[in-house]
Amino acid sequence: MMEDVDEVIGFLKEKADAAYLVGMQRYGIDNTKAIGVRLPELRKLAKAIKKDHQLALDLWATGLHEARLLASLIDDPAQVTQEQIDNWTKDFYSWDLCDQVCGNLFDRTPFAMSKALEFSTNEAEFIKRAGFVLMAEYAVHDKKAVNEVFIALMPVIEREAWDNRNFVKKAVNWALRQIGKRNDVLRMIAIQTARNISKQEHKAAKWTASNALAELTPR
Repeated sequence: MMEDVDEVIGFLKEKADAAYLVGMQRYGIDNTKAIGVRLPELRKLAKAIKKDHQLALDLWATGLHEARLLASLIDDPAQVTQEQIDNWTKDFYSWDLCDQVCGNLFDRTPFAMSKALEFSTNEAEFIKRAGFVLMAEYAVHDKKAVNEVFIALMPVIEREAWDNRNFVKKAVNWALRQIGKRNDVLRMIAIQTARNISKQEHKAAKWTASNALAELTPR
């Protein structure tokens, strides 16, 4: 089992694919800090390492894109602090890093929803995105969460639907759709929220509303 950060980085470099590194840009992924290791390889390595909080912190500290993705896969949600969430979120510079960290790790911590609300008003594009990605991922992963948790998010989604920045807009839309897909009660509330959003005089809001209604409205 790998417990040494240098050993892990060495292994990642062996798995690096120059063609994939270039190809990352086609998906809008910032590859300036990457070496080109595919996600399935990272998931395979994470299974071998299992959970290791300290190694995750050490990997994050390297600044390497793939090391940080791997950190999100091996960290233990029970040991993640609010301070760690804040520090890692400030380091987000690419949508895939934001989404993987939120969906692999942060949404499984006790702070997921409080941080989602906090980040939803942040001016930084990827921190704000993180707030809505957390809502979407929590809706997918926490099967036991009660409806009230998600109903409380609807005014926030409606309030922030004006933001026309691509990575924020898509995350707001994602959160609305995933919450609406949980059950019939939430679907009806999400549809009403989308209708409210459609009345806003913002291009992003109208796109979010129409996209969500197309998926959530019965045909």
